Amino acid sequence: MGGGTAGWMTATYLKTTFGDRLSVTLVESAQVSTIGVGEATFSTVRHFFDYLGLDEREWMPHCGGSYKLGIRFQDWRGPGHHFYHPFERLRVVDGFNVADWWLQIGDRSQPFDRQCYVTSALCEAKASPRAIGGSLFANELDGPLGRSTLAEQRDQFPYAYHFDAAKLAEFLTGYGVQRGVRHVTDDVVQIGQDERGWISHVTTKEHGELRGDLFIDCTGFRGLLINQTLGEQFESFQDVLPNNRAVALRVPKDQEREGMKPYTTATAMGAGWIWTIPLFGRDGTGYVYSDQYCTPEDAEATLRQYAAPGQDDLSANHIRMRIGRNQRSWVNNCVAIGLSSGFVEPLESTGIFFIQHGVEQLVRHFPDERFDQALIDAYNDRVNHVIDGVKEFLVLHYRAAQRDDTPYWKEAKVRPIPDGLAEKLTLASSLLLDEETIYPYYHGFELYSWVTMLLGLGHEPQTPRPALALADPAGAREEFARIEADAARIISTMPSCYDYLASIN
Repeated sequence: MGGGTAGWMTATYLKTTFGDRLSVTLVESAQVSTIGVGEATFSTVRHFFDYLGLDEREWMPHCGGSYKLGIRFQDWRGPGHHFYHPFERLRVVDGFNVADWWLQIGDRSQPFDRQCYVTSALCEAKASPRAIGGSLFANELDGPLGRSTLAEQRDQFPYAYHFDAAKLAEFLTGYGVQRGVRHVTDDVVQIGQDERGWISHVTTKEHGELRGDLFIDCTGFRGLLINQTLGEQFESFQDVLPNNRAVALRVPKDQEREGMKPYTTATAMGAGWIWTIPLFGRDGTGYVYSDQYCTPEDAEATLRQYAAPGQDDLSANHIRMRIGRNQRSWVNNCVAIGLSSGFVEPLESTGIFFIQHGVEQLVRHFPDERFDQALIDAYNDRVNHVIDGVKEFLVLHYRAAQRDDTPYWKEAKVRPIPDGLAEKLTLASSLLLDEETIYPYYHGFELYSWVTMLLGLGHEPQTPRPALALADPAGAREEFARIEADAARIISTMPSCYDYLASIN
């Protein structure tokens, strides 16, 4: 129930997995528009497209698709300062990663991310990760994944995507219908339940009753099945993540003249932050903020001045965000996927990731007629761990950020934080976190992400690891030189992001 990205990603994935052995019906109302807050993704989304057998050159032109090599965090440490959170693991020299070596021997006149990652230089150069003709700058990481899942990711793929979420849903609609998904466009007027309280059917205005065994709630923040019908409790995260509103604009761009940035930008503002997502032909931009510190009118004015001065004809979309998760995303014979399950603001582009993870876990824990409670409990544990881990990682962004120039940012330093995060931040004052000390359950963010945000935001250990003062730094110096040389070589051989995307459009 419900279309949009969540509904059509779920329907097409289930149909691809089970084929004609499963009957899939998607019902959506023509009167309900999709939220589309986030149009950026994780690099792991390629598992989804490869699972469906979709080549990016097939779907990207339909969806304004573009490349995302990482996120540029602008002004989070102070006005004019920026760093990149890339899709790139840290190299290791003599048992220590290059971030540890940077603390010991790095050039402090240069940002750590430029010295530790190749990708930061590619972002600055607005370079495409693919050459005209399609070859990836890191050929060893390329190639189809087949029907693989998030759990099977071994290498870090160097890019993700930006796309128009509504257009992707349209593309997947055609894909799904061609493969046997029954598509019902109608308004649901009643939800039926049996004597156990399980959902038995939904009644639509024009098509009557639609019966099923398993019901998937993709109705967004409304949670019409999981919350409004089954009464599942929603746990708010606003005590630690207060941003609960957003206002968005679609801004036309002359990218042939201005060039195209292969990254998302997150710019810190007085009461939140502004995203800038370059799609092919326009920018998607929006101000995510807390209404405790900013009115919708002020937020819209700030966004217009920042992203589209003089373009007062652009319509603004104001969004109320429900921040948190259900206690359980699977109750009885109903599974909530997407915003109806949980959401933690789009700061690290986790919305599409939550959908992908949810449907992959649904396949892994798919029930038979018994609806074994052990399967349901295992599913809920996996989903909760992912959302809770992302919550902790996002709170780190605000607590570690150096800004304290407005009431919003001052409050970020004293607001309660998850117990596990407090312990990690204390540890990170003495030494960089490692695989044993980041959030312990799978949540999509690896060690390099935690290290990048801590160092980028200025939360450095008081001293480097003492062992490195005694270790031979020659190998580390050579690796830093290799990173710089690799970046220069790639930039010299790759086209601009705009030129490559123009070639496939």
